[in-house]
Amino acid sequence: MSVTPPYQLLADAVLFVHFAFVVFVVGGLVFIVVGNLRDWRWARSLGFRLAHLAAITVVVAQSWLGAACPLTAIEMWLRARAREATYAGSFIEYWLQNVLYFEAPGWVFTLVYTLFGLVVAATWWVVPPRRNQPLPKKEV
Repeated sequence: MSVTPPYQLLADAVLFVHFAFVVFVVGGLVFIVVGNLRDWRWARSLGFRLAHLAAITVVVAQSWLGAACPLTAIEMWLRARAREATYAGSFIEYWLQNVLYFEAPGWVFTLVYTLFGLVVAATWWVVPPRRNQPLPKKEV
């Protein structure tokens, strides 16, 4: 039985956080649109909308500045500390890597991130956020 080194476990944890971030950014937009159509209050929550806008803004800014994603950098550092070959390892690592990372020229990512960011920004006009309002009182 082999023991997984702590650096590998930490790298897998960072990869999972990275995946969760991507799900929040992409899924958040889907939930904003669907939530508006279904009149879900949280879909217009100012806090949720600000967090979502901040997340995609960071991604777009990094892309335009040519900066590496800090989560990727941390994960790679941890994998190097674990003396692990790049992306060879655990089940979590294998599947999350296949979903998150693929080969394309840098400009493709910048374009996709920018267009996605513009769609997110457009939802602020189409589906404007609301400050948290108290729920209407139900009559008994």
